[in-house]
Amino acid sequence: MAYVQKSGLQVADELAKFAEGELLPGTGVSAEDFWKGLSDLVGRFGPLNADALARREDLQAKVDRWHLDHRSAAHDASAYRAFLEEIGYLVPEGGDFVIETANVDPEIATVCGPQLVVPVMNARFALNAANARWGSLYDALYGSDAMGSLPEGKGYDPARGAQVIAWAKDFLDGAVPLDGASHADATGYVVKGGKLVVATGSGEVGLADPTALAGYIGAADAPKGIVLVHNGLHIIIDINRDHAIGKTDKAGVADVRLESALTAIMDCEDSVAAVDATDKVLAYGNWLGLMKGTLQESFEKGGKQMTRRLADDIAYTGADGQAASLKGRALMFVRNVGHLMTNPAVLTADGKEAPEGLLDALFTVAAAIHDLKGKQANSAASVYVVKPKMHGPDEVALADDIFGAVEDILGLPRHTVKLGIMDEERRTSANLKECIRAAKHRVAFVNTGFLDRTGDEIHTSMEAGVMKRKAQMKDETWLSAYEDRNVDIALACGFQGKGQIGKGMWAMPDRMEAMLEAKIGHPKSGANCAWVPSPTAATLHATHYHQVNVHERQDEILKQVPRRTLDELLEIPLAPSNLYPDDEIDAEILNNAQGILGYVVRWVDQGVGCSKVPDINDVGQMEDRATCRISSQMLANWLHHGVVSEDRVMEAMKKAAAIVDRQNEGDPAYLPMGDGSNSLAFQAACDLVFKGRAQPSGYTEPLLHEYRLKFKEKHGVA
Repeated sequence: MAYVQKSGLQVADELAKFAEGELLPGTGVSAEDFWKGLSDLVGRFGPLNADALARREDLQAKVDRWHLDHRSAAHDASAYRAFLEEIGYLVPEGGDFVIETANVDPEIATVCGPQLVVPVMNARFALNAANARWGSLYDALYGSDAMGSLPEGKGYDPARGAQVIAWAKDFLDGAVPLDGASHADATGYVVKGGKLVVATGSGEVGLADPTALAGYIGAADAPKGIVLVHNGLHIIIDINRDHAIGKTDKAGVADVRLESALTAIMDCEDSVAAVDATDKVLAYGNWLGLMKGTLQESFEKGGKQMTRRLADDIAYTGADGQAASLKGRALMFVRNVGHLMTNPAVLTADGKEAPEGLLDALFTVAAAIHDLKGKQANSAASVYVVKPKMHGPDEVALADDIFGAVEDILGLPRHTVKLGIMDEERRTSANLKECIRAAKHRVAFVNTGFLDRTGDEIHTSMEAGVMKRKAQMKDETWLSAYEDRNVDIALACGFQGKGQIGKGMWAMPDRMEAMLEAKIGHPKSGANCAWVPSPTAATLHATHYHQVNVHERQDEILKQVPRRTLDELLEIPLAPSNLYPDDEIDAEILNNAQGILGYVVRWVDQGVGCSKVPDINDVGQMEDRATCRISSQMLANWLHHGVVSEDRVMEAMKKAAAIVDRQNEGDPAYLPMGDGSNSLAFQAACDLVFKGRAQPSGYTEPLLHEYRLKFKEKHGVA
């Protein structure tokens, strides 16, 4: 990699060219000030970042020692908590307060709905997510198993189409009902005198709640669309009697469009594989294109060349007759990396890699200046950054200081950057109130991530004993306490009307019927957003926010005493003393081995950080580093405590490699692992397990980065 000197730093040539040729022009920030700013950032915060990581290791060593010293006795929860307080793992909780975050967009503060998370390095996925603000309910129902079955054959099935239309009109009856009739009875929609008039076989009716009419598209007496609003979310009934579907409908309804993914997180972290300057330029370049509004991607579909761009806003006439518009794109966050990793894209004067989180902070916020100073298509006043994998209030305070320094470098008003706190590490969830306090002027988002949180639970309590099987973790007291406390604490800190309280991912993108049944629990929990794996899932999940008024649910929670306690959160998910039968142990080993290999082989060999990976039963699961962290820590724990031997695990790894090879036979870019002897991916997966206990906080990044770089060097991959 070629480097150039910039203010005492060695910057990869391609990153320097990107910054000076694409990123900075139009921002008002000179190249000289930018590089000096980065140099100062690395010089000031690099040592502080290293101190934070050392603090993690010191606390972990003390926790390990405590468990070793007390392993022969029954677990004493009171003594354990007192010990955690003594060493500063648990910090004193201060008095009540309310966050002071200002200039927050309505998609964050007041409107509740789904949130997409996508790898920013894939331009097509990023554009799909940004454009998923609107989704066809007809398409989402027809093409998924949401109604209990999948479509058969390639042609249009009128019977299934009728089922879709009936489902959608039943949804309309629930969200925006008519006064004395069903939308299924409608023979025509018009707007008269600012009110919706719906013709039916038995006469004209209006909306049960006339204020649900936001407006119309086209002419009032012959509208192309009726714009409705419920629980802050918009619905568009598209009318076109010449359309293939519209011509079969009594009212000419061709589709029902739902406001779906209100927000989208463009991810530079868990769902990408960015290990060097080439990767970082791709990530930053796509984010820059989104902020400029210029990102586009051409591809072939159905034998035709297509180009995808950012969607335009939707113009309509309001019920009051005035011109109005609806935002056509999701409000975009960018997720930076955490404090742990460094990256060879920038080296210090003595040749050490710069902390990657500092690079992300400066580059991604600089890119957003184009939006702030330009069309303001994303936000007029704020840049939304999610910061993951922070351990405790001190690390949140460090992030707050870093973004304050970035604002100074770029000439932005203080607290322009709004911070999203991923509540996914044990020390953060145990000290959540103080973590929020540490960023009370800029925090706009807290989100549970039960996958990483489970991985950290296993690693933190590694010396306490044998952990329960992975699937059983979901039923543990600590996990339900974690989910409830996240909502309760955020609401108590004033998030209602100011910020998002989020819930984690639905990991099975092909199981939409199951998602519709299960994920309504997220708005019922008081969370005002939750992650979904696809635009289709966003549209279907949006129906939940019409069924549940989240603000009313939050009001109910605020009147209650906190639902769960810190002591419940601190319960350790140890396996029963008689452990498990051999067949269950074998199944657990193979299940984890297959999940690790299925993910790692794409990460190392193809640079794919997140994808739908078939599980042991060939069911597609969205996998990223968080899922890999759980599986590797699970096996590392069982190895450490002698539940299984290295030979037994290696046998399962080789068996799993054969399964994964079979599952990927149709991928021309796939490199079979065989027995693993010549596969860097197989070696990486084995290291994640056999060296898992020694990895910092049990994270997978250090080994994955190491092996991806080896693969690039070996195969000459740019």
